[in-house]
Order: sequence, then C-alpha cells, then structure tokens
Amino acid sequence: LLLDSCHSQIQFLRKMSFNAGHGCPRGRPAAPLPMYRSAPPRYHYDPSAAPGPIYNPQGGSNYMPPHPDFMPFHFPAPSQGSNALPQCPVRPPVFPEPPPFPPPSSYPYMMPNVTPPPLPPVPPSVPPSMPYPPSYPMSYPPQLQLPPPPSFNPAYVQPGGSFKPERSRPPLQYKSDTCSRSPERLRHYDDDHRHRGHSYGGYGGRHNREFGGDKRDRGCSSERRRSDSPRYKADYERGRVPSRHHEFVVCCADVSSSESECDSDGGGSSCSSSSDSEVFDVIAEIKRKKAHPDRLHEELWYNDPGQMNDGPLCKCSAKARRTGIRHSIYPGEQPVKSCRPMSNNSGKLFHYRITVSPPTNFLTDRPTVIEYDDHEYLFEGFSCFSHTPLTNIPLCRVIRFNIDYTIHFIEEMAPENYCVKGLELFSSYLFKDILELYDWNLTGPDENGQSGCQRFHFMPRFVRCLPDGGKEVLSMHQVLLYLLRSSPALVPEEEIANMLQWEELEWQKYAEECKGMIVTNPGLKPSSVRIDQLDREQFNSSVITFPIIVHFGIRPAQLSYAGDPQYQKLWKSYVKLRHLLANSPKVKQIDKQKLTQREEALQKIRQKNTMRREVTVELSSQGFWKTGIRSDVCQHAMMLPVLTHHIRYHQCLMHLDKLIGYMFKERCLLQLAMTHPSHHLNFGMNPDHARNSLSNCGIRQPKYGDRKVHHMYMRKKGINTLINIMSRLGQDDPSPSRINHNERLEFLGDAVVEFLTSVHLYYLFPNLEEGGLATYRTAIVQNQHLAMLAKKLELDRFMLYAHGPDLCRESDLRHAMANCFEALIGAVYLEGGLEEAKQLFGRLLFNSEVRFMCMFVQEPLTDRQLIESSPVLQKLTNFEDAIGVLFTHVRLLARAFTLRTVGFNHLTLGHNQRMEFLGDSIMQLVATEYLFIHFPDHHEGHLTLLRSSLVNNRTQAKVAEELGMQEFAITNDKTKRPVALRTKTLADLLESFIAALYIDKDLEFVHTFMNVCFFPRLKEFILNQDWNDPKSQLQQCCLTLRTEGKEPDIPLYKTLQTVGPSHARTYTVAVYFKGERIGYNFPQMAHQKRFIERKYRQELKEMRRERDRK
Repeated sequence: LLLDSCHSQIQFLRKMSFNAGHGCPRGRPAAPLPMYRSAPPRYHYDPSAAPGPIYNPQGGSNYMPPHPDFMPFHFPAPSQGSNALPQCPVRPPVFPEPPPFPPPSSYPYMMPNVTPPPLPPVPPSVPPSMPYPPSYPMSYPPQLQLPPPPSFNPAYVQPGGSFKPERSRPPLQYKSDTCSRSPERLRHYDDDHRHRGHSYGGYGGRHNREFGGDKRDRGCSSERRRSDSPRYKADYERGRVPSRHHEFVVCCADVSSSESECDSDGGGSSCSSSSDSEVFDVIAEIKRKKAHPDRLHEELWYNDPGQMNDGPLCKCSAKARRTGIRHSIYPGEQPVKSCRPMSNNSGKLFHYRITVSPPTNFLTDRPTVIEYDDHEYLFEGFSCFSHTPLTNIPLCRVIRFNIDYTIHFIEEMAPENYCVKGLELFSSYLFKDILELYDWNLTGPDENGQSGCQRFHFMPRFVRCLPDGGKEVLSMHQVLLYLLRSSPALVPEEEIANMLQWEELEWQKYAEECKGMIVTNPGLKPSSVRIDQLDREQFNSSVITFPIIVHFGIRPAQLSYAGDPQYQKLWKSYVKLRHLLANSPKVKQIDKQKLTQREEALQKIRQKNTMRREVTVELSSQGFWKTGIRSDVCQHAMMLPVLTHHIRYHQCLMHLDKLIGYMFKERCLLQLAMTHPSHHLNFGMNPDHARNSLSNCGIRQPKYGDRKVHHMYMRKKGINTLINIMSRLGQDDPSPSRINHNERLEFLGDAVVEFLTSVHLYYLFPNLEEGGLATYRTAIVQNQHLAMLAKKLELDRFMLYAHGPDLCRESDLRHAMANCFEALIGAVYLEGGLEEAKQLFGRLLFNSEVRFMCMFVQEPLTDRQLIESSPVLQKLTNFEDAIGVLFTHVRLLARAFTLRTVGFNHLTLGHNQRMEFLGDSIMQLVATEYLFIHFPDHHEGHLTLLRSSLVNNRTQAKVAEELGMQEFAITNDKTKRPVALRTKTLADLLESFIAALYIDKDLEFVHTFMNVCFFPRLKEFILNQDWNDPKSQLQQCCLTLRTEGKEPDIPLYKTLQTVGPSHARTYTVAVYFKGERIGYNFPQMAHQKRFIERKYRQELKEMRRERDRK
C-alpha cells in the first residue's frame, strides 16, 4: 500500500509539474514535456577543431538551415558530475505542427536522441509526523537548455563526460519534536519552514549565500530558475487566498527589516503579530507577487489590472464604485461614436500638439530617431486627437520629480498622413504591451454593454526641421514600419558566437547603441525594461553565456526603508526628539547622544541592501527583443494619463455649471473649490503602475528639484510654521494663492453663507429678537444642512479627494461635502459677486414656485425731513459730518446708537441688538474677503487668527472711541452727563453702525470704512503678535518643556472667585502647571507696566488731554 501511495504521488507530480500553455510565447501551444529534465550540455570551444563533414562555411549547397520556428529539438543526456546552475533559465521549446523537413540525418550538428533517465527510487517510509525534505530539489528545478543554433561554430562540441549534475539544496534542519511548543504553533512553524524550503519568498541574495552562486548566475533570477516547480506554482496559487491564521507573521528581509521575536519556551504560548490584519494582508500580497512564476526578476515590479504593489487599488464598496472621480467616472460623459478605422476621420477629430515645460527630464542625449529618405526624424512628443474641442480648459499642472511641470495642448491644423487604426495599434503596443498601463481607460461609460470609441487618440511626433522654419511630421505608416524593422532579437542565438568574438571597440559601439533602449520579453512580468549597460563577460570558457542586461531601477517604497514599519517608527521618534531639543531651553548631553544614536540607526537601515531604493538588476539577454523605442518616448507617454484626466474632469465640470446655474469663466477656480486637501494629482491613474513603468522604462537618472515644492505652501502644523507664516505682512496688490485645495475658499464661503443668511433673516423676521435670529442662522449654516444642499448639486460626484479610507465613512463624507459647498459659494462670490452667490443660495433654499409678497416700508424715499423736529436726529448730523456720510434714512443711524436699556419709542422703533447681529456678519465678510485676497500664503487657520485679532471687542471698541461714538449713544439717562461705556457696549455700537451703513448705503461703503479704520492696524497686530493671545503663548511655552514618551503637560485654569451680578461679573482665576500654581489674579509687574507705558505713551497722552478739556 505504501509503494502504491508513493507511486500515485509521483504520477500526480508528473501531471502537475508542467501546465499546458504555461510560459509559452503568445499564441503558441505548449508541447508535452517529460517529468525529469536533464542538465544542459556544456559546449567547449576548440579553435583547432575541424568543421563537420557536411557543414560548409563558404555556403555550400549541402547545407540547409532549418526553419527558425520549427527547429527540431532533442533532450540531452544526463550527466553524472556536479556543476553550478545553468547560466540562464530557458523556457520550454514550442513544437507546433512541423512542416516537411529533411530527415534528421541531414543535420549532423544536431544532438542525438537520448532516452529519458529512469524514475528515481521510491522514498523510504517515514512516520507521518516527521517532516522530511523532498526526494529531489524542488526549489530550483533544472531547466532545459536549447541546442546550439545553426550558426554555431562546429568546434563547439560536447566533450564526453563533462556534464555535472546541478548542485542540490541542502536539506533543512528541523527542530526535534521534543521542543516545547503548542501544536498550533508547531503547525505554523512547519508551514513556514516548508515555504522557506521551497523558496516561497524567492530572494536571490539568500540563495547566493546558501548555495555559493557565482557570477555566472547573475543573469538568471531565482524566480526564473524555479518558475516551473509544481510546489512553487501551488504556493503562488495558495498565496492568492488570504490565510486564516493571523497570529503568526514572519516578515522576510525584503518586506520588512523587523522580524517577529517569538519566545519558543513555555507550552501553549503563541507568538502574536505586532501588525494588524491589514499589515498581514499587505505582506501576503507582496509575497504572492514575489512568487509569480512568470516574474522577470525579483527586483523588477510589474503591473496587474486593478492592483497596486501591496494589494487592491480600490477597497470601496460596490455602491461606492459606481460613482466618483476617483473611480474614473466622470459625470455627464456620453459614449463616443466609433471612428472609421481605416480613415483619418478628417473634420471629426480636433488636433492638438502636446508640449511640456520646463523640458527638464524630457530632452535626453539619446532620443528616438527614425531615418527615412536620407533624413533623421527626432521624437519631440505626441499629438492628441479629440472628438470634442478642448475649449475653456486651463493648462494642466503637475508635480513630478519635485518639479512643477505645465502640460500645454496647442491646437494646430490636423495632419492627414495617418489612420485611426494605426493610432490604435501604436497605442496598444506602447501603453499596454510596453508600459503595461492596464488601468488607464479612455473609452468612458459603456452603452448597452458596448464601449464606444476612445475619447482621445495619440500620435507620436517624429519631426525634422525645414529650412523655412517649419517642421515635417513623419507619417504614421513609416512609424509603424520602423517599429517592425526595429524588432529583431537583442542578441540573436545564431549570432552569439560571432558577437562574442567581436573586437572590444565594435562591441562597445553596439552596446552604446542599445543603451537607453527599451527591450521586451513577451509573457514575462514586467515584459519590458530599459537597457543601461550590456556586458558580454564570459566567466567560464567552456560555457557560452548570453550577454548581460544591466538595469538600474528603483525599488517600490513599500519594500524600501521608506515603507518599513521599523524605519517609520524610528524616524518619527527621531523627528520628535529633534523638535523637542530644538525648542528646549537647555539641552542635556544624554539627549544629544540619544539623538545621535537614532540618526545612526536610521542611516544603518538606509544602507541595508534589502532596504535601498536604488537596485541593480542583471538579466540574461536571451529571449529579449528590441522595440526601437527609447526612454524619451516612455517619459512623454507617462504624462498623457495626467493630461487626459485633467481634460475629462474639466469637461465634466461643465455639467456642474448647468446644475449650479452659473458658468464659471475662471475654470481653475471651480476646480479649486472641488479639491479636498487629501487630493494630490501626480499620475492621473493607478500610481503604482505609473511608478513601476517609470522605473522600468523611463529615463535612468532624472533630475530632481527641491523636495520642498510638495509642502512649501501646504504645511501648516507646528509652532515654527505658525510663527513663520504669521510673521508675513499682507501684499498690497491681490495675488493668487499657491495653496491648491479648497480650505481657503471654504473660509471665504463660510463668511458669505453666514452673511447671506443673516441678511435674509433680518428682513424676513422684522420683529424677531437677536436670540431668535441667531437660532435660525445656526440651523441654516450648520454642516448637516449644508451637506443636504451639496447633495442637491451632486457635489459628491465632482469632488476630488484621495482614494483611501479618509472619507469612506458617511459622516466624514458629508462633512467634506458641506465644506465643498461653502468653497463653491466662495468661488461664485469671488467671480460672480454677491448677487450670483445670493441667487444660487436662494435657489437651493427655496423652491422656484415660492410666491413673493410685497413688503411695506416706512418713508421709502427718505426721512431726513424729520431732523428739524427731533433734537436727537439733529445731534446725529454732527456725527455724519465727522465721518463724511449722509444717511438717506437717518433714523437707521439713530437706532444703531440706541442702547438696549432704552424703551420702545416711535423715533427708533427699537434698540440696536438686531442691527448688532447683522453688523457682526457684515464685518466678518468684509474682513474675510480682504484677508483672503491680500494674504495668499496663509491657510484657513492662519486667516482665522488674523481675523480674530482684527474683528474683536477690543479693536472695535477702540475704533468706536476714536470716532467718538460714545458721545452720540442714546441712553435713558436724563442728566445728559457723559457715560463711560463698557468695551462690549462700544463694540456693539460699532457693529450696529456697520449694519446701518450697509442697509442705507451698500456693501461698498462698508469696505471703504474698514479700509480706513481697521485694515491699516493689521501691520501693527502682526509685528506685535497680537494674534497670539497670552493663554496661547503660555501653552506654547509649556509644550517646549514636554518629556519624550509622555503626554505633554498643559496649563490648567481654575476659577477661584466670582463677584458681581450676572451682567457684570468679575472672576478671579489661577493657573496651574504640573500641579503647581504659577499665577494668581495676574497682577502687573513693574517691568510690564513700563512696557505698556512705552507702547501706548502717545495714546495715553491724548486721552489725558481730552479729559482735561472736558
């Protein structure tokens, strides 16, 4: 029974070792292969050997070369010696239906038929609980080596007995079953060792350390050597299914430098992973990709549709995937009618020439050149053919290589020397076969299950300059012919012997021609790679090896130190400690040593071979084909996804214009209102696909700009950033902001919404007091209600935000929609004015069927005729003369100066509290607009600080005193003596006056008033840091005394005593820090008094003079 069982296992392995069609070139069937493969023959070069009797080097008629696609193949005989691994793994040959060939005897240079070796002996029976290595090595199965091509020199003969078997992998040493570990843990331990025994992760460095691999194997990736192993394929397929056991995770060196520390002592204990299930899934996905049987090299990363390097691109729900710009669903897009493929569709397509500025990293020293008709045509970029005119679309700006690029599309007369089919063939070849941009979709929505024509067609521009200053564009027909001519094998097998005998100068010339060229090996992942060097070193004179392709690439961030959890944790602690020491009043020596140690630890991680971003990949040139394309074409091509996304998004924003009812003239302003702070436009598609393609096929050494370009205008956290930004003075002339998200527009839109709401409530409810108006305003301007208005406009379909978990929760998304709505109102206000913003807000609040009622107004023309009969109004004329404004309705001014304590009278018809409610919103709007325009580098929080220092009770009361408003206040005091008004009362007087000025005149008068009385004070506020109140300063000082690894201590305030009535209370407050009282009642010290006297000396003198005059 045991023998039968073993025999059935062997038969099963025989069936599973080679899958039909696996690893074959495209469109070719696979041939049945035997279970066991023999070691490849070794060819010995002997110059003195005479040629075979039939081969005639002079081209005799008795030599007939075989058909290259149907070359007979015979398996070589096994050898009994030991030798290193073959130089390069070769895919199994393909045997389609052969044509009539001469008998095999006509080809004496072919190898004779050899019978397959016998099956190995049946392994001995072992207890099932005891793990044992397989009977033959499965990590690196022996690969088939093709016979020598017909052009080989016959002197390369096979010496007898020179074959050596492949060096086998040493058996794994497992711990005995006497180790104290739980059965569950033992099972994971055995599984892990089985994976390692069969090279599950596939790390070439570890293979070289364990097997002593020499330089002959550097052109063969370990993935290629074991790609046909049945256990390896089973492991790869099993890697697609997430494991159910999350409690044991081993992070290999290529995934993470931090290894799990497991305690092997103590029965029943299990090693818990430090990462959660998401980190486990990422590690499993990276291992699965590393174990792909068709992988070209372990350090070259490939693209899969809908996948990133560490998992799926989209983890949204099925409902969420049906909408959103992040899912490439653009509202308002309709399918495009298909073009006629064999025509240029003249008159239906609009032609645009695409250029990129600045040209850094797009002008190379080895451009793609096509020679035609004794002229050289250089590649300069692409032409775009669109089905719709690209009107009212701003320029596309994108940051790449830390450089701010601008993509221009210039309309030109369309060429005629092309057809749409040729453009589609070229696009499919470049974008899908070479660059593997599988997630870049240009067709748009499907109609009845059938997609229409692509929205854009691209044509490569190979041009030559004409004497008259013009340019001649090479026809698409000649470009396709060039690609066909330029696609031979990189190193033909029949020419390898001759190429190895070339002179050094001749070889260097050929290698320089190939440098920077894109070569492809169809069927592998990735299929294409850039050649940076081509070496022909031969390390063994008895073995012919193909030249080596050297490629300098970049490891993905997920696998380098940048994505290593240990490095990230150490980097955060390093930055935190550095910040603490920079702000600490006294730095201890032990803290300096600790900072140095962490810096050295970071440098050590960065210098690890498995953690470096830059990697050197060496591949065998066998199986690679030229493409005729160089890296400059790929560099320009990777800008096209960004441009198409930009164009399609602005075209769908035209659909939003219809929903709003207003057509934006400044299209960038509308895009800015829809941009969430989490959004970053860099690639326009799957970012990992773009990074992998740029690393594999882009230019070798791009020039990078300043890293600060990413956060120069975006960073807003930290005390240093706060002080730096808040110290900047305002600009005299309005200038655009370089902050590319909608927080600033949201800051402006919030003030506009509050203003519009306050004005309408003031007029709609003339008899409602201030408290009721404030309650209604709060209900209208709250985020929950604004999100409902945003849903009416379907803003969630147009918003630009990161494709991640930030806004997956409904509450977070609704909050972002409310902010986006405020930003939209702010954008409409900036471009269309207050009237357009009011119309939009009104349409959303009320239905169009609302019937408007007539409103009766007292004295609709003017009431200045009442001045003669009222002493109060006569006194107010002096105030009008002082400020230079004559009110049409002077009784509005009288109500603005009427305090709450005055009873109802027929002159003012009430007090000024309702007008104070309105004036506060007016001042907020005017101050917000001024700050938005003149402080372009300030974020929302910084603008709020400036506005708070400008519009507050203290500043308003000071302005009211300078204007002498307290002298005109209408009170119930019959003695007519001057009354000292409180700060709050003076501030209310000013706000009521602002409301009266707006109602009687217009918002323009309010702008002028604040330009004269408020905005000039901003410079003083900034220089004196009045925006930084004393409590904030104390908290900032306390934060500098924080201890690493502990929560920062903050000052605590306690009310000790409360004295006085509810409307005029006096509080006694104490402040505590670290449990100790550091201040009580806040008395002024002598030096503080002297400072205040020096600062306000002139103002105090003027106040004393006024008192003396009175």
